[in-house]
Amino acid sequence: MTAFDVDALRLSDLQERQSIKYRAYGPDVIPAWVAEMDFPLAEPIAQALHAAIDRSDTGYQSGKGLREAFSDFALRTWQWSVAPSRVTGVPDVLTGVDWAIRLLTSPGDGVIITTPVYPPFFSTIRDIAERTVVDVPLARGVEGGYSLDLDALAQAFARPEVRAFLLCSPHNPTGTVPSRAELERVAELAVEHGVAVISDEIHAPLAMPGVEHTPYLSVAAQDADAVCIVAASKTWNLPGLKCAQIVGTERTSAVIHDRLPKEVVYGTGHLGVIASVAAYREGGPWRDHVLGILDRNRHLMADLIAEHLPLARYAPPGASYLAWIDLSAYQLGPDPSVMLLKEAKVAVNAGPTFGAGGDGHVRLNMATSPAILTRMLTQMGEAVRANE
Repeated sequence: MTAFDVDALRLSDLQERQSIKYRAYGPDVIPAWVAEMDFPLAEPIAQALHAAIDRSDTGYQSGKGLREAFSDFALRTWQWSVAPSRVTGVPDVLTGVDWAIRLLTSPGDGVIITTPVYPPFFSTIRDIAERTVVDVPLARGVEGGYSLDLDALAQAFARPEVRAFLLCSPHNPTGTVPSRAELERVAELAVEHGVAVISDEIHAPLAMPGVEHTPYLSVAAQDADAVCIVAASKTWNLPGLKCAQIVGTERTSAVIHDRLPKEVVYGTGHLGVIASVAAYREGGPWRDHVLGILDRNRHLMADLIAEHLPLARYAPPGASYLAWIDLSAYQLGPDPSVMLLKEAKVAVNAGPTFGAGGDGHVRLNMATSPAILTRMLTQMGEAVRANE
C-alpha cells in the first residue's frame, strides 16, 4: 500500500488496536500522546512480516541485510556515505543512547541535553547510565520556534566534568532541525574540548518537504568521538518490533563492536530487522505519501490553533509529527494536560516532563486524519473556554 485514504481513518477502528496508545485510556478519550501513528502499515513491510510468519520464522535475529539496507537508505536520502560495517543493531534508540553513554564516558561524567527534551533522556542519563545531566536549554525565537544556543553550548562544553552531548536532531518535542552550520560548530566544540557527541536521529526521515536534515556524522571527522542512533520505527510506525541502529565513526564503531554486550545485540527483534529492511528498501513511496499528509497536518494545526486556541503559541515542526503547544497564556497551571484529559477528553503529553521550558506546554501527536485532528482541537478549545 503506497497510498491510502487518510480520511477513511475512524476512531472506532483505531480503538481495536492493542498497543499502548489505544489501551492507556478509555474509549471516550482521543489519544494524542505516545508517538505512534494512526496510519495503516506500509504494504511492503506487511508482506515481509506475513512471509516471516508463514515460514514460522520467529527466532533470534541474524541482522541479515540490515546494515546494507540502512547504508543504501542513508546515501539515497541524505547523500550520507555509511560503510555497512559501521552499523550495529540494537533493540531501540534509548538502549543505543544508554550504551553509547556508557561506552564513551565514565560514571559521574556530565552529559549535556537541550531542554525541553524527550523525557526518558533524564532517567537514562541519571538512573541507568549513572551520569550527571547538564542542561543547556534551547534558544527560543520571537515566533515561538527554537534553535541550539551555540554560545551556551560553548560554555558548557568547556566545563571539565562535561564529557558528552546528547543531541536530539531532529529535536523532540519542538521539531527543530539544526542546520549544517550549527552542527559544524558543535563538531568544532566537541574536538576542541574532547566531548563525545551522541546524536539521536530517530525522526530524521520525517523532515518535512523543503527542510534539510544533516546527519551529525556527515560533519564529524572519521576519528571523532561520536555516534548516531537511528531507526525505521518512528517513520514507518514499527516501535513495538524493537530494532534500531547505532552508526559510529571509524573509531567509535570499533568500540561498539568490541564492547557492546552480545545480549544487547541479540535483544534486537528478528521481526524488527525484517520490517526495517523492508522499510529502508521498499518503504520510500509510502513515506513520501505520509510526509505529504504530515505536512498538511502541521499547517492545519496552525489554522486550528488560531481558531480554537488563539492565545496559544505553536510553530509547525520542521520534522516529525509532534506538535509542541504553549498554552501558558490560558493560565491552566504548569501541566495543562491534566485539564485537557479530564475536560476535553484528549490525552496529550505533559509539558513539565520535558524539563526546563515545559511548564504550560503540551505535546500532541498529529499522525492521524485531518478529521480526528480537527475534533481534538475543537474539544480542547471548548474545554479551555469553559475553564476561563
